[in-house]
Amino acid sequence: MITGRPVIGISCYSQDARWGTVWDMPAALLPWSYVDAVAATGAVPVLLPPVADAGAAVPRLDGLVLAGGGDISPARYGAPAIAHTTGVQDRRDTAEAGLLAAALRLGVPVLGVCRGMQLLAVARGGTLHQHLPDVVGHAGHCPTPGAFGRHPVTVAAGSRLAVVLSRTELSVPTYHHQAVAAPGRDVTATAWHPDGTVEALEYTDRADVIGVQWHPEMGEDPSLFAWLTERASTRAVGAATVEAGAE
Repeated sequence: MITGRPVIGISCYSQDARWGTVWDMPAALLPWSYVDAVAATGAVPVLLPPVADAGAAVPRLDGLVLAGGGDISPARYGAPAIAHTTGVQDRRDTAEAGLLAAALRLGVPVLGVCRGMQLLAVARGGTLHQHLPDVVGHAGHCPTPGAFGRHPVTVAAGSRLAVVLSRTELSVPTYHHQAVAAPGRDVTATAWHPDGTVEALEYTDRADVIGVQWHPEMGEDPSLFAWLTERASTRAVGAATVEAGAE
């Protein structure tokens, strides 16, 4: 009988951090809410720092979360950077692109959160709005520095996301100043803010890839992480069965 819990990797930041009373140095960093959200579903969370060849870890994972964070380099979608584009880390872009490519190659289910959703689009040739207030005329997607806001989202009926959430109207925790402009090849938008901003997407050629622009790890609804763990569990059982049959 297979009793192991699925292992879900979460991409994390490379960031200067302070802790204790004396320590101030570069760290691998991730908001604890991601860890709690994954662990609460019964999966084992594993942090994936932005190092070269990070994708080599994916064969040992059953699921992958591409977490939020700083802006993706506009060079990756063929645009010059503007003054509002900040927090770009080329090594994180490279590491997460490798994680995603390996996950797609191996059939590992993926949940993209905020920046992670944007990466799902950019990886398929999509583009981003570099500063959303310039497009929609308001700051409602990131109303207060350092604090999550909330806004309504409408999900496409019949989409994979609507099935996962069991509804098409919801209020979500939000903190982003960029957004998907063009989704890319074999990618479709599946949720929107009332101002037209894309709030979720799915790969049309993959059953196990969903991205959301909001931050489900900061909300009360565990549906997206439960979906990822369920898909990761299915993959883990299948892989273990194949391995056992080969012995």
